[in-house]
Amino acid sequence: MATQVHRPLDAREERAWRAYHRMERALDSRIRRELARDTGLSDADYEILRALADASDQSMRALTLRTEVGWEKSRLSHQIGRMERRGLVTRSDCAEDSRSAMVGLTDAGRDAITAACCEHAKAVRAHLLDRLSPAQLEALAGISETVLAGLATEAASPPESVA
Repeated sequence: MATQVHRPLDAREERAWRAYHRMERALDSRIRRELARDTGLSDADYEILRALADASDQSMRALTLRTEVGWEKSRLSHQIGRMERRGLVTRSDCAEDSRSAMVGLTDAGRDAITAACCEHAKAVRAHLLDRLSPAQLEALAGISETVLAGLATEAASPPESVA
């Protein structure tokens, strides 16, 4: 087992981390606000509707949906309930597993996510993508994919025992 050296961030590392962190918060906040203003959907609504719209039959088991969006069971249940009351999704018993529920898009949910995807893309372009050169866009994608792959590998590895 390799010994990790714990040391503070140097000036360059601190600058990069802080700039990334400020950008991520500001960008996320701006896009969420504009999405809510222009579509009436919250970020949570958008996440659920987008996941369902991307599913082959525009429905999925609640457990699969929960894994897809990375939420706790109770958060998903409450969000689905709110969205059901607004006519965006339906919840029904799962034919294959009586312990599970199926969540599906309604026509209103499909219309809402279609409109929201256009607004979301417009905001992402305006506030991020159009500000980057093609080389910067490639670098951003590469950096993001590298970090995500590392996090996925760490999540799949058993934790190291503490002696």
